[in-house]
Amino acid sequence: MELRHLKYFVAVVEEQSYTKAAARLFISQPPLSRQIQNLELKLGVQLFERGSRPLKTTEGGQFLYLHAIKLLANAEEIKTMTQRVGTAEKTLTIGFVGSLLYGLLPKIIYLFRQQQPQLKLELKEMNTKLQIDALKEGKIDVGFGRLRISDPAIRRILLRDEPLMVAVHSQHHLASAQNGLYLSSLVDENLFIFPNHSKPNFSTQVRSIFYEHGLDPSNLIEIREVQLALGLVAADQGICIIPQSARAIQIPNLKFIPLLDNAAVSPVFLAVRNMDENSNIRSMLDVIYQVYDQESIIYNRKVI
Repeated sequence: MELRHLKYFVAVVEEQSYTKAAARLFISQPPLSRQIQNLELKLGVQLFERGSRPLKTTEGGQFLYLHAIKLLANAEEIKTMTQRVGTAEKTLTIGFVGSLLYGLLPKIIYLFRQQQPQLKLELKEMNTKLQIDALKEGKIDVGFGRLRISDPAIRRILLRDEPLMVAVHSQHHLASAQNGLYLSSLVDENLFIFPNHSKPNFSTQVRSIFYEHGLDPSNLIEIREVQLALGLVAADQGICIIPQSARAIQIPNLKFIPLLDNAAVSPVFLAVRNMDENSNIRSMLDVIYQVYDQESIIYNRKVI
């Protein structure tokens, strides 16, 4: 049984028609029908119910389909990784979410460049979901994101849980909370969340944290980006929840107050392909932990 046979079979199952599958595969219908017949003969199993319109798989056919799509996905991943091997020692392409630029990512990249001067780095801003797709397609080698998106082809490593803070105007009535605030005290405020595109994203995460605490904020306002949200806070139009690192954005009249709820954190993940053994990625992880040690950040060390 060859991969091309599985590819033909999967096309017929998904199109529920030999004619449509043949068009999708850019072959004529008679050879396609013969390939499926040969596959059935080799397996000794009938894969499609005879006479069904549209075509329906038998129990054996459905079993084969479920495993065939996994095999084909693995084969494509192997192909992508093999194509990148020749350049893996020369270039490391990194995807990242923009909010991480306000934190330690620039320092990590700088230190990594110093330790790996022979390596060319390419940085691409993209949200976490696009990073997963880009990893599987071989467009990037490493992804830095904030969302818990699972995919069997991707390995995620939790680097740290970054505390969340509330940005308020220095004269806002919440600004007097010196020790911190709880989410429950924010539900009736005008609350800016960001970004307002490419969901799921950080705004999705903020909503989830409220809902996990049984809270339903009444005045959520979606804003394009963090700088705009903080500008509106500086104009005393509302408040905003940000990752702690976004305090680096300096706008007059802002005050940043810690959130005291246990789950008020934004995780930072590193994502790589499951089968990738690139030594440069391991070196990148070592640099991350070096920076965390320098900054006295608590983390659980992981290996690749």
